[in-house]
Amino acid sequence: MGIELSNRNSMDAKLQSNIETTSVHSPDFNYEDGDLVPQKGGTTNDVKDMSRMGKRQELRRNFRFLSIVGFIMILQASWESTLLAAYYGLLNGGTGGVIWVTLGVILGALCMIASIGEMASMAPTAGGQYHWVSEFAPKSVEKPLSYIIGWMALLGWVTGCPSAAQLTSTLVQGLILLKDETADVSQLWQTTLFIMLFLLIAVAFNIFLAGKLPLAEGIFLIVHIFGYFAYLIVLWTMSDHAPASQVFGTFSDGGGWGNVGLSCLVGITTPLWCFLGPDAGAHMSEELKDAGRVLPSAMVWATFFNGLFGLTMIITLCFCIGDIDSVLDSPTGIPIIQVLYNSTGSFNGTVVMTVLLIVLSMVGTITVIAATSRQMWAFARDKGLPFSGYIEYVRPGWDIPLNAIFATLILSLIITALNFGSDVALNAIISLSNAALLLSYMASIGCIRLKRWRNEPLLPRRWSLGRFGAPINDAAMAFLLISFVMSFFPITPLPAPADMNWAIAIFVFVIIVAVVNYYVSAHKHYVAPVALVKND
Repeated sequence: MGIELSNRNSMDAKLQSNIETTSVHSPDFNYEDGDLVPQKGGTTNDVKDMSRMGKRQELRRNFRFLSIVGFIMILQASWESTLLAAYYGLLNGGTGGVIWVTLGVILGALCMIASIGEMASMAPTAGGQYHWVSEFAPKSVEKPLSYIIGWMALLGWVTGCPSAAQLTSTLVQGLILLKDETADVSQLWQTTLFIMLFLLIAVAFNIFLAGKLPLAEGIFLIVHIFGYFAYLIVLWTMSDHAPASQVFGTFSDGGGWGNVGLSCLVGITTPLWCFLGPDAGAHMSEELKDAGRVLPSAMVWATFFNGLFGLTMIITLCFCIGDIDSVLDSPTGIPIIQVLYNSTGSFNGTVVMTVLLIVLSMVGTITVIAATSRQMWAFARDKGLPFSGYIEYVRPGWDIPLNAIFATLILSLIITALNFGSDVALNAIISLSNAALLLSYMASIGCIRLKRWRNEPLLPRRWSLGRFGAPINDAAMAFLLISFVMSFFPITPLPAPADMNWAIAIFVFVIIVAVVNYYVSAHKHYVAPVALVKND
C-alpha cells in the first residue's frame, strides 16, 4: 500500500529552513535504497520507519519483546493498582459494581490498546499520540491539534510522575502506621519529602543504570507475576470468604449519588487506574528493536495478561476483604495492608507482602520517569516546548535523553513542592493525569477512525486490525468517552473543597493556554511531524 499524504509536505520557505536546521543535520539522516544499515541495535525496518518519518536514530535500541512487555505491565501494575485503588470502586459500586465495571474496562482497554498498537505499527515513534494526530488528522487542523495533544499527553505523563511516587510513599507510611498507629509520619512536609526521595531514586536509576533498564524490566516482570500468585495464595488460603452471591450481587451507592448505576460509573476510577498508560510502550519505540512489528503485539499481550491479573485479583479481594467499612477505615490508610494483617494475623507476614508492593511500586515509578522523559524529548525534538534545543539534545555516548530526564525531574519536584502548602493543590494537579491521557487517546484514535470512515488509504503496517479496525476503533472511542467524562467526577456529590475533583478547572485552563500559546507564538517554531514525513 502506498503512502499518500497528497500535498501535506508542502510548506513555505521559512518552515523549510527551520526543518533543515532542526532535523536534517546528520550524515546518517538520508538513506538510499539498498543502503539501509541498522543503527544502534535496530533493524533495517527500524531504519526505514525512522527515515520515512524524517527522524534520526539517536537512542540505542536495547529493548526486546520480553523487556517491553515487562515495561508496559509494570507501569500499568494491574493487580497492584487494583489492591491499592480498590477504595474508590468499593465505595461507589460495592463488590459487585467494582467487579463488573472492571470487566467492562478491560474489554474497552483492549480495544483501545489494539487501536493504539496499529498506529504504533504505522509510525513507531517516541512522539506517540501527537505524532499520529499530525499524520492522520485532516490537513486543516493537524498542526494545531497535534500541538495541543502533545501538550496534553505530556501533561498527563508529567503529573503521573509525582502520582507514582506518592503511591510508593503512601505504602511506606501505611506500613509504619501498621507498626505504630500513633507514629507521626503523615504530615504534609513528611509526605512531600518521601515523594521527592522516590523521584530522585527513580531518576538516578534512569541516568546511571539506563543500560540495565531492559534487564530490570524483564526481572521485575517475573517478580510482578510471582507476586501476583503470592497474593492470591495468601488471600485465598488464609482469609474468610464471602459467598459468591454476595460478592457478585452486592451493589452500593456509598458515595450518595442517588443512583447505583451512576455510582458504579463514578467508581470506574479503580479499574481505570490499572489500565491507563499503554502508550508508554510507544514512547519507548525508538529504543525497541524492530518496533513496528514487536511493539503492537507486546502492548496487546501485556494488557491482556494484566487484565486477567487485575480481574482475578479484584474478585479475590472482594471475596476476602471481610468487613468493608472497617477495612476502609483502617488507621494505615491502605485497605490492602489491613486485609493482609486481618488474613495472616502476622505483622511480619504483612510487612513482607507490603514490601513486595513497595518494590514493584518503586519500579513502576522508574518506568513512569522513563516514559515521560521520552515523550518530552520527542515533543522538544519537534520544537513543541520552551527550551526545546536543550531538552532534545542527546549527549554523545549516552544514547539516552539525559536533558529530558533532568527536565522531567525538575517539573515533578515543582509539582510535588505544592504539597508543602496544601495536599489539595497536589491532588488537583495529579487528578488531571487521567483526563489528559484519555483526551490524547481519543484524538489519535478518532483521527484514524475518520480516515477509515472516509475510505482514505492508511499507512503500511506490519500489525493490522484488518476489517475489524472500524468496530474496534468505535468500541475504543465509546469506552474512552465514558471514561473521560467520569474522570472529572468527585467521589461524592457536593463535596467539600478539599475533596473536590479540580481536574475539570485545570484541564480547561491548560487547553486555553495551549490554544492561545499556539496561535500567538508556537505556530512559528513548532514543526508538525507530518511536515518531515517523506512521500514514497
